Amino acid sequence: MNALTRSLSFFWHSSIGRKILVALTGLVFIGFLAGHLTGNLLIFAGREEFNDYALFLHTAAHGGLVWVARIGLLASLVIHVLATISLVRENRAAREPYAHKAVIQASRSGRLMIWSGLTIFAFVIYHLLHFTFRVGNNYGSYVDQEFLAKTQLVRPDAWRMVIEGFSWGPAVLFYTIALTLLCSHLHHGFGSAFQTLGYRSKKARAITDTGGKIFAFAIWAGFLSIPMAIYFFHFGR
Repeated sequence: MNALTRSLSFFWHSSIGRKILVALTGLVFIGFLAGHLTGNLLIFAGREEFNDYALFLHTAAHGGLVWVARIGLLASLVIHVLATISLVRENRAAREPYAHKAVIQASRSGRLMIWSGLTIFAFVIYHLLHFTFRVGNNYGSYVDQEFLAKTQLVRPDAWRMVIEGFSWGPAVLFYTIALTLLCSHLHHGFGSAFQTLGYRSKKARAITDTGGKIFAFAIWAGFLSIPMAIYFFHFGR
């Protein structure tokens, strides 16, 4: 075992190391969610703008950039989940039967974070199967006919894919539940991430707590506005 491997092993087996990994991977998701929401909201600008955005994502760096992002995000998610589960199990094993009520309450909060995190993990897998790998649908055959007529070039109709995907009630329901859990997770995790990374003062805690609430609500409202507009108000249909 070389020095690098020993260092990584020591870092992982240290509770502080795993907390730092949870915080850093959490910040990765915070940045991703902000960028992803910004792009997704282009659907309200219309088919051309949204399909331009989708085409850019899939052709940047000859198609390699999107896969680097996917692999990086999936790796971050796996690390985040495994490290969190490990920390919760470690804390549970160390807890004495006569632990103070505040500790018991903290463990309940941790259990809720674990279950919401696992649900979010399942949601990510479903989201990838639904829109990326297009399992159980024929979205891959959708062609932007307006773009084809103007340019004689073929590009996927991502706009139609999203409209039809959220025209199905069970998908909208699952997305609503998963996004609500995601934003509950964000609300609790936002401040914890910054606290783990050293922002421990009372003033910093107040700022991160407020920022976490605002960010979580913005993500929840922004992402849900798309399926709600499509399913209930027939946007794009």
